[in-house]
Formats: sequence, C-alpha cells, structure tokens
Amino acid sequence: MISIVRDLAAEALFVSDLQPSQFPSRQAVERAVTAMILLHGSDGCAAEVATEFGDHPDIAVRRMHWVNTELTGVLAPRRATVSH
Repeated sequence: MISIVRDLAAEALFVSDLQPSQFPSRQAVERAVTAMILLHGSDGCAAEVATEFGDHPDIAVRRMHWVNTELTGVLAPRRATVSH
C-alpha cells in the first residue's frame, strides 16, 4: 500500500510545475502533489508521465530522479523535536 501511495505522489509531482531550481519546501511539494492528483486523478498523472517518457526520455529520467529525491524527504517520518 505504501508503495502505491509513493508511486502516485511521484507521478503527481512529476507532472507538476515545480522545478528543482526552485528548491521547493516540504509544504510546496505536498501542495503540488495534492493539486495534481485533484486536477488529473491517478490515471491522468500516470498517463502524463508515460507521455513524457515516450516523448522526452532523457529529460524525464532526470526529472523522475529529482522527484524521487524530493519525495524521500517529504515521506520520511517527521521527528518530534525534544526540548530540554
């Protein structure tokens, strides 16, 4: 189940307008993923990713690498800060 959620988030972030050069915050990534899922649905996000890999494979591979790097930070468990 977790991998399905991660895959959907990756597809949604991939089709978003966010760019690596923007160094988006965790909140920006979360908003972009949510917006793309609401706009395109899960099938629509997957279809757009497939189209990009077919049309521009070199660029798509680099973007998906960035997407996976971003999601590693976003999907990592949040650690509570301990104050002494």
